[in-house]
Amino acid sequence: MNTDAAAHVREYGGLLAGPEKKALLWLAYRTPRWINSDHLTLLGLVSMLLAGLSFWVANRYRYALILVVVFLALNWLGDSLDGTLARYRKCQRPRYGYYVDHVIDLIGTAALLGGLALSGYAHPLIVLALLTAFAFVEAEVFLATHVQQVFRLSCFKVGPTELRILLAIGALCLLRNPWVLLAGKGPFLLFDVGGVVAVIGLVSAFVYSSVRNTRDLYRAEPIAREFS
Repeated sequence: MNTDAAAHVREYGGLLAGPEKKALLWLAYRTPRWINSDHLTLLGLVSMLLAGLSFWVANRYRYALILVVVFLALNWLGDSLDGTLARYRKCQRPRYGYYVDHVIDLIGTAALLGGLALSGYAHPLIVLALLTAFAFVEAEVFLATHVQQVFRLSCFKVGPTELRILLAIGALCLLRNPWVLLAGKGPFLLFDVGGVVAVIGLVSAFVYSSVRNTRDLYRAEPIAREFS
């Protein structure tokens, strides 16, 4: 079996996968020729860095939270459209794209969560737990893609696009009130609650995917009988 990451099949089962694919194809058709996938990849990275910076600035100027939403939208555009544009124009660079996209995802996520940790809207330890859980999920996805040639972008119907939307909604909610009550107890920071829920979700996704992939690989490569 070829274990080259370039040979993998993309599998995206997010809630918004259908309309998102149509929107990206519509955008790819109308993207000017002078814009290529590298430009969009760079847009995805820069916008995520700026989203993290906006979270940090929101510590003093809370209306910077609006910029978080704007930069998350731009990140979606750059991060999602770059691959679609390359496939639409039939100028794919599978290994380059796979590697660079995921390096940028790691850098961008660290920057975003770093800004959140400095914003005062979430406890730094919860943010660190969230980053750690994200790293575990990413590592499992990379390993699964390598050995199974299937790149799964979502789990439990939630993928990068759905996560961006939830984060954007949360950022807008912070403008109104960063505190919430749970069953009459609290108040708790909204993003502390959301962060704990996200950690649980990511850990659950890691466990589920690990068990599923281990089971599938075991069935594909059962223990051979030993003959003395």
